[in-house]
Amino acid sequence: MQSGSYTAIITPFIENTVDYDGLDRLVDFQISNGITGVLAVGTTGESPSLSWDEHNQIIERIAKRTKGKCLCIAGTGSNNTREALEATQHAAQAGVDAVLLVDPYYNGPSSLEIRREYVAPIAAAFPDLQVIPYVIPGRTGAQLLPEDLGLLSQKHKNVSSVKEATGNLANMKRTRTCCGPDFTILSGDDGMTFDMMTDPEIDAGGVISVISNIAPAAVSELVRLLSSQQRDQAEALKDDLAPLFGLVTVSTVEKTPFGTVTARFRNPSAIKALMSIIGMPCGGCRRPLGKLMPNAIDVVLAAARKVQATNPAILKPCADFFGVDIDQRLSDPANWKDLVYADY
Repeated sequence: MQSGSYTAIITPFIENTVDYDGLDRLVDFQISNGITGVLAVGTTGESPSLSWDEHNQIIERIAKRTKGKCLCIAGTGSNNTREALEATQHAAQAGVDAVLLVDPYYNGPSSLEIRREYVAPIAAAFPDLQVIPYVIPGRTGAQLLPEDLGLLSQKHKNVSSVKEATGNLANMKRTRTCCGPDFTILSGDDGMTFDMMTDPEIDAGGVISVISNIAPAAVSELVRLLSSQQRDQAEALKDDLAPLFGLVTVSTVEKTPFGTVTARFRNPSAIKALMSIIGMPCGGCRRPLGKLMPNAIDVVLAAARKVQATNPAILKPCADFFGVDIDQRLSDPANWKDLVYADY
């Protein structure tokens, strides 16, 4: 897969129904702001709570919308290889450029099994389709190791990249050693993209981003600056974007009758809340994901307000495309009153 900036796009809802018109507008927003590609139905797109019919319709819609304009990656991973093969077959017929295979979750296969019984059969069945393993042990409880990734890349030429979300720089360096200089490592964590692209032992080629749902032009520019070795300018932009990077997971301390607890709101809860506040097609998350606590909404608002105050150019494309006043949206409580729980 080529280097660049890819958006793991959210799935917008109207109540509990996929908002396909809203999805079209979100994809057009990405294309108009120079994104390299769009990832359909990844974790950010709430793939675990979509039916396979919805899953397939979204892939078809995005593949058609992006054709000839930017690349399309389809999330077709599963903890069931037969299911993943069927999903990949559909994605291939829809005309996607690549598929993303998240490590099988919950049933916890070994790295050997992930390689032999999951990625390899799919790569062999679709030799003309790029297959991107997605390594995120914090979500899946399993991990495709660099050594097995290296073996895959040697045997299957269509396994030439990885979405790396281990958060472990040593693991990323080992991936580079095992997979060689021509293998593409894509950051799966917005906050680590700068370090991954500037470390010569990792030499990442870009990012599959959550934050680019809101700021595709800025994330694309960050990757461009890093790719062209303009480190100082990239670092300045990275610092301006940093408050948004912190929204991928928002943790707050909440009081209960039995003492305090930590409430951890994971992707895409906070980013969808901000998109709703700003006025983008979004809707809420599908259950069991829900609303945020007031403390978490305060974190979301503080991050967006800081970015708007520091570098308003980051959110300006959003304001222009969707015809919204960012400052007004971030100041009126009516824009987030339905996004919070009244109590714990």
